[in-house]
Amino acid sequence: MSADVARASLFVTCVVDQFYPEVGESTVRLLRRLGVELDFPEGQTCCGQPAFNSGFRSDAMPAARRFLDTFKDSPAIVVPSGSCTAMIRVYYRELFQDDLETARLAIEVGAKTFELSEFIVDQLGVTDLAAALPGRTQGKAQKVAYHPGCHLTRELGVSTQPLALADSLPELELVPFDQADVCCGFGGTFSVKYPEISGAMLGDKVDAIRDSGADTVAACDATCLMQIGGGLERQSVPVRTAHLAQLLDEATS
Repeated sequence: MSADVARASLFVTCVVDQFYPEVGESTVRLLRRLGVELDFPEGQTCCGQPAFNSGFRSDAMPAARRFLDTFKDSPAIVVPSGSCTAMIRVYYRELFQDDLETARLAIEVGAKTFELSEFIVDQLGVTDLAAALPGRTQGKAQKVAYHPGCHLTRELGVSTQPLALADSLPELELVPFDQADVCCGFGGTFSVKYPEISGAMLGDKVDAIRDSGADTVAACDATCLMQIGGGLERQSVPVRTAHLAQLLDEATS
């Protein structure tokens, strides 16, 4: 692990900041246990994804420029969200395609922006958390159904990293479930614009999770968990939702 990689800045995301601060706290604890010197730039705000996905690109630009200015000097940027990471790494260059100078900065910053599990596995070189943190206290094993978010897998190509980390801990037993890689139906404003379609997709996801026998459903995006958790609660399915950061934090404490 190089000196540069051992230092990183946390981009906490709007949803984590406003609704799931415990995910940010778990992210910090986990990374610090792994020896990462983490800072939190206080000037950070939204990455601009909600406006961009809704077609309001001119409204997304100020937020995106602020992100670039805030994090341009960070050696690495860690994000507990596949969708926000994809916005920064994939879509900023599209957003600023007519602004050459900002586009160059977007490519530079995007290249050092990583989703949490991707950062741990691909940048820190840690695939076995049990070996990396041998002093932890083992807790009760739980069955975990992992939901791979769409942006995480399709835009970033991050698929094996979360599974490798979870599977390396004896406290976590990954259980398969039907059509695990199918969208949960959230999709940001998709769930608002097309509630009937979104609801049908969510219903299928909840049924599959119930049938899996899992105690917990995990994902790398809090927005997916918000959607799935709402469906589970409405159908009185006693399955806990947890961000991957929370699961890994709990299992390595």
